[in-house]
Amino acid sequence: MAFRSFHSRILSRLPTISVLTVAAFGRRVTTPTTAIAIRTLNPLSTMASTAMAIDPVPEIAMPPTATAEPAAVPEETPAAAKVPKVQRNPEEAAAAESTVNWNISALPEEVLTRRVPIPLRGVDYRGKIVLAPMVRSGELPARLLALKYGADLVWGPETVDHSLIGTTRRVNPRTGCIEWTRPPSQSHNKAGHEENVIFRIDPSREEGKLVFQIGTSDPDRALAAARLVAADVSGIDVNAGCPKPFSTSGGMGAALLKTPDKLVAILENLTRHIIPEFQIGVSVKIRLLETPTQTEALVRRLVKTGITGLTIHCRTTPMRPRERAIRGQLRMIGYICREAGVACVVNGDVADRADGYRLMNEFKVDGAMIATAAEKNPNVFLPEGQERTQWGTYARELVRFAMVVENKMSNTKFTLSQIVPGREPVYKRMAGPVRSYSELVRLLGFDEGEGGGEMVSMARRTDEILKLGEWEVKREQKGKKGQQQQGNGKKRKSEDELEGKEVKREKVVVVEQPVAQQDAGALAQAV
Repeated sequence: MAFRSFHSRILSRLPTISVLTVAAFGRRVTTPTTAIAIRTLNPLSTMASTAMAIDPVPEIAMPPTATAEPAAVPEETPAAAKVPKVQRNPEEAAAAESTVNWNISALPEEVLTRRVPIPLRGVDYRGKIVLAPMVRSGELPARLLALKYGADLVWGPETVDHSLIGTTRRVNPRTGCIEWTRPPSQSHNKAGHEENVIFRIDPSREEGKLVFQIGTSDPDRALAAARLVAADVSGIDVNAGCPKPFSTSGGMGAALLKTPDKLVAILENLTRHIIPEFQIGVSVKIRLLETPTQTEALVRRLVKTGITGLTIHCRTTPMRPRERAIRGQLRMIGYICREAGVACVVNGDVADRADGYRLMNEFKVDGAMIATAAEKNPNVFLPEGQERTQWGTYARELVRFAMVVENKMSNTKFTLSQIVPGREPVYKRMAGPVRSYSELVRLLGFDEGEGGGEMVSMARRTDEILKLGEWEVKREQKGKKGQQQQGNGKKRKSEDELEGKEVKREKVVVVEQPVAQQDAGALAQAV
């Protein structure tokens, strides 16, 4: 009785908690599943439990006359720790910041039909589903595979202007491919190759469908490099969106978004010379900037440079591929491009051809570019309703293309690693020491069944050309370092080896007819 009387006296002295106070402390918080609020601050219920009860309740309306900010909830308040923090979706934030109604259908008819003239040898990006430029995944075999499965256009991987300037253009007599080559440095020439291929195209299969992407940070170098390839491609695209350090560290790629004056100067120099000299278009690929206002200002400058197309990757520079693409600014970018008559291509989380068409219709853009999805499965370019092939089929097709064009073995293995499902037993074995096409064909089982013999024969010929497998040239180490490496686990066989001198090796006897004496188009006709 004394205990109850004591508490009754304490409670009688507490002030009454008003509705306004309850509203301040019980501010409603919306979550994806429920709206929660602090139901009551009754001291009796507080003493009866260690934490305040939180139940779904109707929202408490604030009095219209209340103008003061509600009191902040103390950090030690138990309820404060239970209220989830609401974070704004980047797409919603972008849409909220943009106050303009980007309604393309409201544009006058003469604006809707406006088109920047497409040069005689150029290509129009409108209505196209295209393969994105991807380092390593965009080499010639992958591009040919994408075209076979229905890609309307293909972008080559970013090629840096420095690496292209100084190359020699040649036509490979065995394959018919056009290659830009340069002598390799001694430190990177372990296989004894006479030259490195910087860029390679198949003029017969890629005619009218290949866009060359250049990595550059200088208007003059960009022009010099573009002139080397412009006669053999259907468009020049400037990379202003790659976020990787190898690109941005040189002021290229996404770094150009921070130097818009330089980017504009590069595009103007290219459009001023490349378009009239080679009759192909010039385009640019960018990313979203931090705010819609900044993106709008940049796009308005770019479409005035004379470009025929603009691709927008719907992510900001810091965003990674695993983060969902932001579509909040896409309609605005398409609107500005439509005003200027420049084709607008969407990139970022485009799943397949059907998804590309959906985005084109929803956001009123002109084309769609597929990257990651195409890297794994070329079926994404097929029309809806057309039968899809299994990974074993298009993996085999990729290897055939790689052997036909004499693709570098390491690149073929990388491209296959994106195609072969990780759950397949062959996936782990493929990551091992597979050093030749002959080994690769056997590992994947392409030497069996119909056409297996032809695959084996092609693999041996390609290995001979690229000096792989039994034709591999093993260079001896010289000096003290070479002596130490040779001395680990094996006895030295001669005084020459003890002195670190190069040892003469017996030449491998080739039973087959040398490939160089075969018909120049034999390999190309194999696919």
